[in-house]
Amino acid sequence: MFILYDFFLAPFLEFSFMKRALVTSFILSIGCTPVGILLVLRRMSLLGDALSHAILPGVAIGFLISGLSLWVMSIGGFIAGLIVAFLSGMISRKTNLKEDATFAAFFIISLGLGVMIVSLKGSNVDLMHVLFGSILGIDDIALCMIAVIASLTLIVFSIIYRALIMECFDPHFLSSIKGRGEIYHACFLIIVVVNLVGAFQTLGTLMALGLLMLPSITASLWKRTIGSMLIISLIISLSASYLGLLASFHLSIPSGPSIILVIGIYYLFSLFFGKQGGILKSVYKHKAHK
Repeated sequence: MFILYDFFLAPFLEFSFMKRALVTSFILSIGCTPVGILLVLRRMSLLGDALSHAILPGVAIGFLISGLSLWVMSIGGFIAGLIVAFLSGMISRKTNLKEDATFAAFFIISLGLGVMIVSLKGSNVDLMHVLFGSILGIDDIALCMIAVIASLTLIVFSIIYRALIMECFDPHFLSSIKGRGEIYHACFLIIVVVNLVGAFQTLGTLMALGLLMLPSITASLWKRTIGSMLIISLIISLSASYLGLLASFHLSIPSGPSIILVIGIYYLFSLFFGKQGGILKSVYKHKAHK
C-alpha cells in the first residue's frame, strides 16, 4: 500500500512544484480540448502547427526586450500569432495560393526567425526554455495567466459554439443568412493564438501544439459525435498529463516531452484499435467484403 502511495501520489502531495505542474497541465487540457476538436473538425491542423511556430518570433522579441519575462514574451507571441494568422488569410484571398500553403510558408519562416532572434542574445539554455518550456518551473503568475486563458476560452466558446460548429460543416450557410462567418472565424483564430501563447510557457512553442492537437486527433479515431470526441479528448489530456509528470519525476526525464509522448502512445494504440478508421477495423472490413 505504501509502495503504491509513494509511486502514484507522493510526488504530487509532497512536492509543491509537482502539484503546481499537475494543476497547470489540467487547466491547459480543459482550455485546449475544445480548440483542438474544432481544429480537427475544420481540417485546420496545419493552421495550429503554423501558429504554434508563428508566435516564436514575437516571444523571441519579447525575450530580447526583457529577458524571460512571461508577460512581455506572451504579449509578443500573441501579436506575432495574430499577424501571421490574418496575413495568411489575406494573402490566400489576394493570390492563387491556398491558405494551407501560405501557413506552411509562414511556419518555416517564423521558426527560423524566432530561433535566430533568441540566439542573438540568449544562451542554449534560454533557447531550450523558449522552444520546449518548463512545466516543472511554472510559477503562480503563469498559473493564473493560464487559468484566465482557459476560462475566457470556455466563455467565448459557450457564446459562439453553435456558429463555429455550423461553420465547420457548412460555411456557406452562415454567409447566405448573413451570419457573419468571417467574424466567427476571426474569433476562432484569436482563441487558437491565445491558447498557444498560454501553453508555450509550460510546453514551449514546439511542444504546445501536441497538447492542442494530439488528444483530439486520437479521439477522432474512436468517435464521430462532437460530444463524445470532447469527452475522450479531455480524458486523454488529463490522464496523459498525470502519467507524463509521473514518468518525468521517477525517470528524471523532461516533463513536457514526457506528457506529449504519453499522448503519442494513446494515439498509436488508437491508430490500430480505434473504432473509427483504426487499422485493424479497416483490415477486418476489407476481409469481410471479399
